[in-house]
Amino acid sequence: MKTLIFSSVFSLLFLAACSNGSNKTQSTTTSDTASSQAAISKSREKGSSTAAILSAYIKLKNAFTTDNDKAAAAAAAGNEMVTAFASFDKKSLTPEQDKAYTDIYDDAKEHAEHIGANVGNIAHQREHFDMLSKDIYDLVKLLGTNQPLYVDRCPMYNNNKGAIWLSEVKDIKNPYLGKAMPTCGTVKEELK
Repeated sequence: MKTLIFSSVFSLLFLAACSNGSNKTQSTTTSDTASSQAAISKSREKGSSTAAILSAYIKLKNAFTTDNDKAAAAAAAGNEMVTAFASFDKKSLTPEQDKAYTDIYDDAKEHAEHIGANVGNIAHQREHFDMLSKDIYDLVKLLGTNQPLYVDRCPMYNNNKGAIWLSEVKDIKNPYLGKAMPTCGTVKEELK
């Protein structure tokens, strides 16, 4: 949803800039667009700054693939993920990226804390992992990554509503169904 809003706002700004016939405005808009593109490229190159966040997320995902609620709690609330988000350097972000990052951070922190506080209730942890996965997907779409990631989807989770997760490997290792159905799912997208 956040990605859709961000895309809509960017599209409206682009269309508004294109509809103005003034050469001065067009050159200013071109300059502003070039600056924005440079900032986006810089933050995508800086995908390594998202490395700590992605590392914590991957540990969390891998814990769920083996039904290990304690390891999942440690990865999420053992402050690894929360700390990684809090220590992210936002200086290179545009104002729009900063706002989107802050929204993602606020949601992700809440979900990580719930996962950490619910050892022994892996079903509840996985509900928050579903929402956290959407936030991490939005983060990677916003800032890029320095490693290939695969967006996988389990069609059976949540009463056949399905859910996505990000993986560092192309092989399906389902965090929602764990050992019960470890290979349920398909790769939907590759992020680079």
